[in-house]
Amino acid sequence: MKLFKSKKDAISLSRRGFLVGSASSGLLMAFAPTLVSANISATESLSSKRFSPTIWFEINEHGYVTINVAKVEMGQHIGSSLARIVAEELECDWSKVSINYVNTDPKWGYMVTGGSWSVFHSFKPLSQAGAAGRIAMIDAGAKLLGVPSQNCRAENGFVIAGAKRIDYGDIVANSALDRTFTAEEISNMPIKPSGKRHLLGKSYKALDIPPKTNGTAVYGIDVEVEGMVYARPVLPPTRYHSRVKKVDDSACKSIPGYAGYHVLTDPSGTCEGWITVVANDYYSAVKAADKLKVDYEPGPSISVSEQDILNEGERLCRDSKEGHLFVDDGNIDAVANDAAHVLESTFTTATVNHFQLEPLNAVVEFKDTKWHVHTGNQWQSLTLPMLAKAVGVSEENVVIHHHYLGGGFGRRLYGDWIVPALLTSKIINKPVKLIFTRPDDTAFDQSRSPSTAVLKAFFDKNNQFTGLEHSFSAGWPTAAMAPGFMSETIEGQGKVDMFSASGADHWYTMEHHRARAIQNGIAQDTFTPGWLRSVGQGWIAWGLESFIDEIAHQTNQDPLQFRLSLLDGKGKQAGKAPESVGGATRLRNVLSLLAEKVKDIELANDEGIGFSVTAGQERTMPAWIATAAHVHVNRKTGKITLKRLYATVDGGIIVHPDGALAQLEGSLLWGASIALHESNSYEKGKPKALNLHTYHPLRMNDLPELDIEFVDSDEFPVGLGEPGVIGVAPAVANAVYHAAGIRLRSLPMTSKDVKAALA
Repeated sequence: MKLFKSKKDAISLSRRGFLVGSASSGLLMAFAPTLVSANISATESLSSKRFSPTIWFEINEHGYVTINVAKVEMGQHIGSSLARIVAEELECDWSKVSINYVNTDPKWGYMVTGGSWSVFHSFKPLSQAGAAGRIAMIDAGAKLLGVPSQNCRAENGFVIAGAKRIDYGDIVANSALDRTFTAEEISNMPIKPSGKRHLLGKSYKALDIPPKTNGTAVYGIDVEVEGMVYARPVLPPTRYHSRVKKVDDSACKSIPGYAGYHVLTDPSGTCEGWITVVANDYYSAVKAADKLKVDYEPGPSISVSEQDILNEGERLCRDSKEGHLFVDDGNIDAVANDAAHVLESTFTTATVNHFQLEPLNAVVEFKDTKWHVHTGNQWQSLTLPMLAKAVGVSEENVVIHHHYLGGGFGRRLYGDWIVPALLTSKIINKPVKLIFTRPDDTAFDQSRSPSTAVLKAFFDKNNQFTGLEHSFSAGWPTAAMAPGFMSETIEGQGKVDMFSASGADHWYTMEHHRARAIQNGIAQDTFTPGWLRSVGQGWIAWGLESFIDEIAHQTNQDPLQFRLSLLDGKGKQAGKAPESVGGATRLRNVLSLLAEKVKDIELANDEGIGFSVTAGQERTMPAWIATAAHVHVNRKTGKITLKRLYATVDGGIIVHPDGALAQLEGSLLWGASIALHESNSYEKGKPKALNLHTYHPLRMNDLPELDIEFVDSDEFPVGLGEPGVIGVAPAVANAVYHAAGIRLRSLPMTSKDVKAALA
């Protein structure tokens, strides 16, 4: 087997001890380097902050627990989920738990919220942290009660020994705790088995719901600071290499509040050919930017169209010398030479945009020798170096104060929109609040790249499937924004964007299988390709799972039974601990359960059911999902009606059931939107549709019914924010074939496509 090794952006806690120490605010608990914890007391380390904890929570003298969260909240209730993990093991009173979202002070460690990683990466260390805290509280409580600690237990914020009990607040108030757990002790800390959990997997109200419903929640766009002015960007005609030749602001001067414009010079290279318009209020900034007349020298991508990108993608896929091998099992060349028959299909997807509810925005001020940024950003540790470079300071002189995000979906990972706010503030020496209008936001979006995939299946003289060759091309987000996270190729002669390749390393057993990942240079040079919910899997699995159906029909097999036969869990598909125990057999299980659920559905004329199986965003963090789509095809109009979506999901331990359900509901509907409704196209260097009157995501009247079932599991929890998107499009396409006998291979699938296929 030849597969890439995944490179995660998580901080390893394997060599960190855990400190429990009294402080002026109560009791502090945090991870810290073993070297520090071995040479200095826990209390002294915590009070002097001589280290950089990555997890930190505290208990005050009234028993209230505050859990500091280095993730961002964008609708997924992540702070509540992480707090719940701590509280389960800490055995504190959940009604006394609160969360605090921290800034980018280095003491909080590496900061990223994306990839559906938060629970997956945090479950074990947070559980161990909570368990260590519980042990410390039991030992301290036992001393105050005058009993051996082995006779005590912790429950709901109390240490209890028979009829005696003392609450956590009294323990904190009356004990001088100073305890260090070594890295080895933390690593060996047992985590509760499912039968003893009373918080995880149980319904509860997320801690951020009250502020979101009573209006006290502060989003990035809500932030105001004293003395600030407003700014709006004026974007150049192309994302790269445009140059401002001349500016005429005469028409702006009659606007009350207009305070001028600034042509930006950006050392970070983020804003080439950008201008910002400044005013005393937002609406004046918007009006002035509309009236500003700018003469540009556009970049070379001004002539690029969507079709140019797709054509280049197909050319690359058909050239065996392009790209890098991502999977190379068996001998596909020998299989191809010996094949009695070859089945080939080409799949494409169009540009897709984020259109998050809250447009891009940032407030910037220079205060106390530091640049302070207020915004909603998903990957602060990636964004900080860019911001520091833009204003010519070291990273420790830039602080991001993160606030609630009105939608992220990958767009707010790389905070490029902050740069024009920083530069403008530096020029005018005032705090600046920069807000993008919706068209500004879309024009500057990190679009999900158009993609092309060519798949070939080989068959012997008995019409038996013998091997699969899969070539796929798109713009690569990681190459554009985080090249340091590119992975080495299996040939050792280059690097590949794992986010634009994962999914081609599927869980089907195939003796001969080759997958080739190719970067589309025209896409890369036209815009900044973005991470959009489900990332590469959203278009890679579209082709793969549609083609699996085609292979099944070529061999005269039922597509569902054909999938089951390939999901045997043998060899590399067996999985490994902790993240993929059971491997492909867990996919087989969810597919079998789903098949049983839908087997007796009575289909009307021109209705069909199609299936797909997917395993989350990455092989190293699989969420096992079987998806089925029930559709109706109108043969006269070509309209596809998605009546119902089914998903059977094995995500391991479900930390927050309501949140998990919401994540699946949202991602399934986004998958339906991409499958049947929304798309954009690049024309003259920019997306053609800049607002929601011309960009058409799923509307209320097209919502399908949803049937989502979670499998009871005590396996390691995995991410559920994005995986639901992946299987919808191929399931719909396979259902359309079942209903009308036609194959659709371009996203979105439109009535025009249906009518053409039926003609």
